[in-house]
Order: sequence, then C-alpha cells, then structure tokens
Amino acid sequence: MILSFGEYWIIVSDLISGIRTIRENWDETMTEMYLLGTKAIPLVLLGGLFTGVILAIETGHQLKIFGATSLISRTVSLGMVRELGPVVTGLLLAARTGAKNSSEIGAMKLSDQIDALTAFGFNPVHKLILPRTAAAIIMFLPLTLIADITGILGGMLIANQTFQIETALFWDTAINALKVRDLFVGFAKPFFFAFFISTISCYFGLRTTGGTSGLGKNTINAVVYSSIVILVIDFIFTKIVWEVL
Repeated sequence: MILSFGEYWIIVSDLISGIRTIRENWDETMTEMYLLGTKAIPLVLLGGLFTGVILAIETGHQLKIFGATSLISRTVSLGMVRELGPVVTGLLLAARTGAKNSSEIGAMKLSDQIDALTAFGFNPVHKLILPRTAAAIIMFLPLTLIADITGILGGMLIANQTFQIETALFWDTAINALKVRDLFVGFAKPFFFAFFISTISCYFGLRTTGGTSGLGKNTINAVVYSSIVILVIDFIFTKIVWEVL
C-alpha cells in the first residue's frame, strides 16, 4: 500500500512538472474534453434532475408536517449547489471517466504501446495522463453546473405541482439562500474531484498487468478508489473549509 501510494505521487509530480507540455498535446486534450465532458452531458442531466426531484419530494413531505413547504426551495438550492450537485456528478463521472481512463491506458499497457511511446522518446505521463487530467479539470465544473441547474429545476417542478409553491417565490427564495461561501465550496469541489479521478484512474491503468483479468481488476479499483476519494474530499470541504469560511 505504501509503495503504491509512493508510485502514485511520483506520477502526480511528473504530471505537474509537465504542465508546460500541454500545448504540444492540445489536440488530445480537446478530444478528451469531448469524450469526458460533452458526451457525459445526458448522464449528468438525468443524475442532477432526479436528485433534485427526490430531494424536493422527501424534504417537502417532512416540511409539510410543520407547514413550512416554502423552505423547499431553500433546501433544494443549498443541497444541490453545496453538496449533492458536485458529489453526484463526481460519483457519476468517477464511474464513467475512471473506467474509461483505466481501461484505455491499461489496454495500451498490455499491448506494449506504453513501452513503444517511451522508446520513441515520449513521456507516457505527459502524452496520456496530462491531456486527460486537463480535460477533466476544464469540463467537470460546467458539468456540475448543469447538474445543479437541472436539480433545482426538478425541485421547482415538484414544489410547484405537488406543494403548490409559486415559481417566482421558489426562485426568489432559492437564489437568496445562496451565499458566497456556498458557491465557493460547491464550485471548488469539481476541480479537486477532476484531478484525483483522472490521476487515480490513469495510475491504475499504468499499473495493469496479468491480461484481461488484471485489466478488469484495475478498472474496478480505479472506480472504487476514485469514489472513496470524492467522499473524503467532500467531507474535508464540508467540515473544515466550511468552518474556516
């Protein structure tokens, strides 16, 4: 475990030192932005929408007992922007992006393409991992915003149709409930999620051995470890950063 942790941070250090090479691999980065970001929009739309709908339904029925259904909008707004939007998006993308990165790089490792890149003078970290990490960092925030907005829209529909809350009142309360620190916490998480999902999944891809069995095992590990890191980072932001701010 300690050895693996050290190997991971060696790759991260190599990645950071090679940031200046991003221009040389900009075409690959653009391709990854499309594959990791644009093609994930339907998944994020559905995830955010149903998260907001469920949140509004569950909180609405509880608040109705106390005659406080007007607080549904505040609950949905804060819940989506500060917590559920980033986390649900992160977990969905950990599965999608993590599996993609690990399986692709793992297949290249098994077919000796990684060794071929090295033989031709290319750094595999700069050529393969850096474009994927940069693309994720660029695209995860817009995807999180999509999840936030669709979640709040879903909550608005439930609040209006089920609990008879006026749309104007819903939006007025939802927007006024958000403070600067809510936006900061909610919008900072995707950058950390993107970095760790990409680097962890690519790391497991580079470590792939043992044929298709090893590839499947490392793909699963990439998704599992990325998901765990997302939950840990979310806890850090919620508990520590939130209290500091």
